[in-house]
Amino acid sequence: MRTESWVDGLGDVAVLVTGDAILDVWLRGPARRLGREAPVPVVDVAETELVPGGAGNTAANLAALGVRVRLLGIAGDDRAGADLRRALRRHGVDDGGLVTAPGWSTPVKHRIVGGGQVLARYDTGGGTPPPASARRELAAAIAAAAGDVDVVVAADYATGVLDDRAREAAAHGRPLLVDAHRLADWLPYRPDVVLPDLGEAAELLGTDPSAADPWDLLTARAPELLRRAGAGTAIVTLGRRGALVLNGSTQPTRVERAGRGDLPGIGAGDAFTAAFAAMTGTGRTPAEAAAVADTAARVAAARPGTAVCGRAELRRALRPGGGPAATAEELAAALAEARRAGRRVVFTNGCFDVLHSGHVAFLREARALGDVLVVAVNDDDSVARLKGPGRPVNPVEDRVAVLAALDSVDHVTVFGEDTPVRLIEELRPGLYVKGGDYDPRMLPETPVVQRTGGEVRILGYLPDRSTTEIIDRIRSGSGT
Repeated sequence: MRTESWVDGLGDVAVLVTGDAILDVWLRGPARRLGREAPVPVVDVAETELVPGGAGNTAANLAALGVRVRLLGIAGDDRAGADLRRALRRHGVDDGGLVTAPGWSTPVKHRIVGGGQVLARYDTGGGTPPPASARRELAAAIAAAAGDVDVVVAADYATGVLDDRAREAAAHGRPLLVDAHRLADWLPYRPDVVLPDLGEAAELLGTDPSAADPWDLLTARAPELLRRAGAGTAIVTLGRRGALVLNGSTQPTRVERAGRGDLPGIGAGDAFTAAFAAMTGTGRTPAEAAAVADTAARVAAARPGTAVCGRAELRRALRPGGGPAATAEELAAALAEARRAGRRVVFTNGCFDVLHSGHVAFLREARALGDVLVVAVNDDDSVARLKGPGRPVNPVEDRVAVLAALDSVDHVTVFGEDTPVRLIEELRPGLYVKGGDYDPRMLPETPVVQRTGGEVRILGYLPDRSTTEIIDRIRSGSGT
């Protein structure tokens, strides 16, 4: 069976997520100067994004996968708590399972981004455990819900939101998956699966994670790790190196990371946990679930901000040998998820026959104007109609693969018409961009973009960097 089809039944899976629901705040803008009081960058904040973090992001990922998810946690009665609830609802997660704790400060992680680089982070709220009354109410809610779902996920950041009553209540549901900063806290409750990263696993073993090769260390001490965690299975995530599946009855299984796995991403671990839980709910083995989960983490890691991997994106990433191009149907689903999350969709199109520095600069500039960049590529027949005999130089499969490898590009799709008007009508981007000296009034795309509520913008281009000129120079033997 093709793994891409495994995501088709996720709508029948019910997952309970409990733990630390956090508000992630992203403050973005240009950083063009240093402060007078200290040699630090001064960021002129132009954009503020509020998204769920922690257990909230795990729930948001599950909702994006089409899973029936219920989130149980605690939020304060402050502004951050209200913002967290709104952010959850935007991501399709019901906030009704958040217990309100009067007088308690909702935990918030603020990240300051200048020029696309995270420059600083500061945290507020959550410095003390929530009131005992709120924790009792949460434990009672977990006990009531844990038996009615296919999977229970505990995202425990060791802040006191989940106390022993809550852990015992979560253990009433099976299978129980635990993603915890302090795995030893869960030993008495015998979780089915624990999902530590390398640092958390090494802490449980009392060793230095850099003292040995991670594969060798974890393989040699797998029985001890499972015993100390009280778990039947451990999935140790290793970032760009993938993951290692450990259990007491089979040999350790490596899940090797492929593609752009070395990119940092906030929330990639939440995407892993969510996809693993979803696959577990469909009856997949731990090794199968981990392979799908690592693919979801890879998709999330390539995204800026607190990332979410949706079902259409995961299905496409799992497609064997199918290339990175999305179908119109898959893309429409992915962009609908993006819009629900408040993300701005930027759309552009072209032949991109011989990708050059002008293209790269243009796409980077286009991506900076929004949150999701879609590139629509002309198929070979339409390139031949538009450019004439001998074109394209590169077949569409190669052109798509090169574009998809660019960090600035989120989605690539292929169309066969001379213009992408039909795609624009279906996808409804918030911004349509073209590079060059076009007059927006003369573009056939402009009326449909404006009719669907978007805007058109023309970006600059690098002189002497046209594909046609490069091809002509090569054919004439005048060099590049």
